[in-house]
Amino acid sequence: MRPGPRAWINLANGSTLAGLAVAALGGARVARGADRLFVGTGYRLPVPPAPAFCLGNVIVTRLPGLDSSSPLFRHEARHATQYACCGGVVMVPLYLVAASVSWALTGDTGSRNVFERRAGLADGGYTDKPLRPALRRALPRAGPARSVAQAS
Repeated sequence: MRPGPRAWINLANGSTLAGLAVAALGGARVARGADRLFVGTGYRLPVPPAPAFCLGNVIVTRLPGLDSSSPLFRHEARHATQYACCGGVVMVPLYLVAASVSWALTGDTGSRNVFERRAGLADGGYTDKPLRPALRRALPRAGPARSVAQAS
């Protein structure tokens, strides 16, 4: 999605306003960034623990600055597009479910999180983790899935 429509969609769905409010609550200094995004630097609240996160068209970071050509900026910009596609702040509970599934599978909230994978794991500082050992042992025993036609 292009930056212009994304900015308007995220403004209309309320996620950008929520992002500006969270940045202000965290003491971040907000300025216009590239691609019609806002960047809030110097965020001081402990939650979430990530060095940067996105809410609507607002990238919030604990860092003193965020270069728009950096992989982390590009990663967070992809999350801004996800907010537009998911209908705004509805993405927050969807993201939390995806993080929970990832943790259950790997012990890591980002590795198998569909939102992080689509935003680029490495760009966001994540690594691909293997399934938990018990799951790796159980999956070969389960065998390949069979269709209803094959079961007859």
